Order: sequence, then structure tokens, then C-alpha cells
Amino acid sequence: MINAPNILVTGSTRGIGAAIIEALALKGARVVGHGRTDGDGVIGADLSQPGAADVLWDKALTALDGRIDVLINNAGVFEAVAVDADDQAWADGWGRTMQINLQASADLCRRAILHFRARGEGGRIVNIASRAAYRGDSPAHWHYAASKAGMVGMTKSIARGFAIEQILAFAICPGFVMTGMAEDYLASRGGDKLLADIPLGRVADPPEVASVAAYLALEAPASMTGAVIDVNGASFVR
Repeated sequence: MINAPNILVTGSTRGIGAAIIEALALKGARVVGHGRTDGDGVIGADLSQPGAADVLWDKALTALDGRIDVLINNAGVFEAVAVDADDQAWADGWGRTMQINLQASADLCRRAILHFRARGEGGRIVNIASRAAYRGDSPAHWHYAASKAGMVGMTKSIARGFAIEQILAFAICPGFVMTGMAEDYLASRGGDKLLADIPLGRVADPPEVASVAAYLALEAPASMTGAVIDVNGASFVR
């Protein structure tokens, strides 16, 4: 990895994404973030819209003077849809979750691979998935689990398909992380009961996940490509 890599981080305005930005900055990386709207060092893009990921990539490439060395896909939604919802709500819930969590990430991975290949210098992709990819989720969130399982499968496929070109791919599978999204869910499901399912006795903090993301983005040896790292307090082991 070059001394001062250029990195794009999606979903960077809060929680895990904001912690990743901070961790990378401390290591001297040049980082462009992403959110719903433009801001200081943040490119606005609504990833629920088809084609938005391509626009985001092009804007990030311009902001980083034509070179991106690492892509970190962190943007995602965790929205409930009940199995007995009406047909349109069911379809809308699945469509929105798959578009943001999986399709937009896939579009960005594709653009990254093509960019890395054109430059001939390789590059890295880090996808933030979830333990739900392996153990599933609640009855109202199986679309979320499916999207994250897809992300893990995509990561492994990229690693296997492009390692010879020094294009490396990794995934991280957090359990609950203390962000606004997780706090709301813990409160709605009975926090004490859910915490009892975590042997560590607490949910992860965003900097813990960020430290793993920064390691994979900047330091992990090439032979680790395809690895999926769990950060879940031993609430799911495999």
C-alpha cells in the first residue's frame, strides 16, 4: 500500500462510517466521505436511486485527483418490513434495502475494480456487512440479512476473481454497534434480553469496527484477501 492512499468511504456522516474516517485520517490517508447531502469533505448521493453510486464514484474520483486506492462500502439501512405487510410495502421494503445495501455497493465495487485494473496497481475493497449474513435476523429484517449475505458472497467472489491483479477484498461482520440505528433497535426489542445474548456483555463501539476497517484498508497482508472478520462480542462464532 502506498504511503498516502486515497480512500472513498460511503455512509460516513455518523456511527461506524464517521469512526472509519477518523481512524483513516489519523493514519495519514486522504479520505472523501459520503452522505445523503453534500458537506465538508462529504459528497452527497442518495444510494436508494439507481445510478447514484456511479455518480458518487465519478465525483469522488474528481475530488481525489483521479485516483482512488481503497473503497470502503459502509452505507446501509436497517428498516423493518413485516411479513404480513401489504404487497406494495413488502416489495418497496425489499427493493430499497437491496438497492442501498447490496446493489449500490456492487456498483461501486465494479467501478473500483475497473479503476484499479486500468491503473494496473491493484487496490482494496472493504465491505461492512453484518453477523446477520450468517445467523439471520429478526422476522422483520430478513431482507437486511439477505442483503448482507449477498455482500459477503460478493466480497469473496471479488477476492477469488481478481487477486491475481492485486485487487484485494475483505468484509467485516459487526454485531450490534452503538450507533443511533442500533440504539433504537435495542430499545424496541428489549435491550437487556438482547445484551444477554452477547458474551462480552456489551455491544461494540464504532471505533472498534473502524480499527478493523483501517487495518484491512491499509495494512492487512495480501494473503488475507477474501477474509471476513467478525466483530460481535462472540454473539455469533463460526
